[in-house]
Amino acid sequence: MSNRAFANIWCLDFTESTLLEHFGEFLPTVPFSATRPGFNGLTIRAVGPAETPLLDPDLRSTPADPLEVIDLVKEHLHADSSYELRAFWDVFDLDQAEKVWHLLPAPLQITCNGPEYDDGIAVQEGHFQIDLGMEHQFAGYAGLLGFEDDDEAIAEPQNEREAAFLEFMSEPENLRAYHERIGENIRKLFDWMDRIEKAMPIDKIMLWSEGEERLQQRLEEILAVL
Repeated sequence: MSNRAFANIWCLDFTESTLLEHFGEFLPTVPFSATRPGFNGLTIRAVGPAETPLLDPDLRSTPADPLEVIDLVKEHLHADSSYELRAFWDVFDLDQAEKVWHLLPAPLQITCNGPEYDDGIAVQEGHFQIDLGMEHQFAGYAGLLGFEDDDEAIAEPQNEREAAFLEFMSEPENLRAYHERIGENIRKLFDWMDRIEKAMPIDKIMLWSEGEERLQQRLEEILAVL
């Protein structure tokens, strides 16, 4: 239940000379939380993740907008650097204790990898990497969503918490609400990826999670039965 979901994004023509341009195209696409807008963290590193940050300003009290981030980044623009951003976006989650849905700010972590950073890790991991949050906020628990009339696709509960969750979802009204809320999270995610593709010269976008490598297909299955 603790798996995380990610988006890896590869751009066309991503070099030191185009990095700032593509960074500037990407930042306005981020769907900030309505109550916690802006970037509340920025860390710039050179060479590799073990190195001391070149810049790590405290933005928590005064979050930065995309233009302010660009102003900070352009002073440290190098092919062997990475640019880590932290922000919040709004996603639906179920309070399993109270059995109530909440639309709340959830953390986002975004990393832009320079083409030479960490021995060229961008080739494998993408020029942009997004930690989207918890996998279950998009794919659900226990294989419950995305399969119509297919009881074999639903896994046996792994613990008491999951058993209680599946019992709660045995009520059609609760399952319908679950499907709708998770569907809204998926649509928000897909809409963001669409905006990125329109804003930048994209080579490839890969959605995956620690528990589901074929995450995009899984999410499409969930939407297909809504």
